[in-house]
Amino acid sequence: MSNGESSSVMSIEQNNPQFQANVSDMTRYMRFMGMFYIIVGAIYCIGIITAVFGVPVIFMGMRLRESAESFTRFAASNAFEDIARAVERQTRFFFINYVLLIVGLVIAVIYIIVMIAVIGNMAY
Repeated sequence: MSNGESSSVMSIEQNNPQFQANVSDMTRYMRFMGMFYIIVGAIYCIGIITAVFGVPVIFMGMRLRESAESFTRFAASNAFEDIARAVERQTRFFFINYVLLIVGLVIAVIYIIVMIAVIGNMAY
């Protein structure tokens, strides 16, 4: 990389104030959203059938909070292990979210098909 290119790239050093501010803001949001997912998951778990969705939502919240903690440790230590763990936990959060989204869409399509069939049978 030439000097012109390297000067435009933001440094990811622990003493970079912009990086520290971004990590601080991001981890605060991640902790809040993680707690939100945990609470919503617990509310889903009140019902027996809805617990099928509640338990994964609780795990999503836990993974998001763990990722936030690892990002905070990375900002303080600049250790590769911390950023690797943060990204791994965040990847798990998104994977669980991805699976729940697909399952929810499939259930919604099945529901719509059943409702169309029921309404169609009522016409006769």
